[in-house]
Amino acid sequence: MSPLTRRLLLTGAGLGAAALGATFAWRRLHPPATSAAAQAFWAQRFAGLEGSELDPARWRGRPLLVNFWATWCPPCVKELPEINQFYNEAKGQGWQVLGLAVDQAEPVKAFLQKTPLDFPIALAGPQGLGLVRELGNPAGGLPFSVVFDETGEISWRRLGVSSLEDLRLLNKN
Repeated sequence: MSPLTRRLLLTGAGLGAAALGATFAWRRLHPPATSAAAQAFWAQRFAGLEGSELDPARWRGRPLLVNFWATWCPPCVKELPEINQFYNEAKGQGWQVLGLAVDQAEPVKAFLQKTPLDFPIALAGPQGLGLVRELGNPAGGLPFSVVFDETGEISWRRLGVSSLEDLRLLNKN
């Protein structure tokens, strides 16, 4: 192979790699359009337990399980330890979990004193039920879980208790 041919091949490979890198960077900074329901979620801001504001955009780009729950909801309270176990098992594979309490801060803080959770908890407040409806739960029942994939789109929904086995199946897909 002549030096000119080798130089042309290496230049072409370098340009191809640069174009591929630019494409990945562009898609990361400009994610594809998502459904109206997903857009409604990503546009929200939630109250942290200490009063700070939480922007869900920080979780975009990796799978995210969002669980809507309340302290006054026995099935919600029942499933939280299993969601916590799923989080601890799956976070090494890039999974993230966010608990959104459709509740007030004080009961949530008291609950978390008795049942600590390893994933972030924020307050969706009463308007959380409106968001639950937008995300595909017209009855507004709890518990309700939604998975957003790497593109920010909804890939799974569950009204009612999610078992650890159900959640483990998500991690295998």
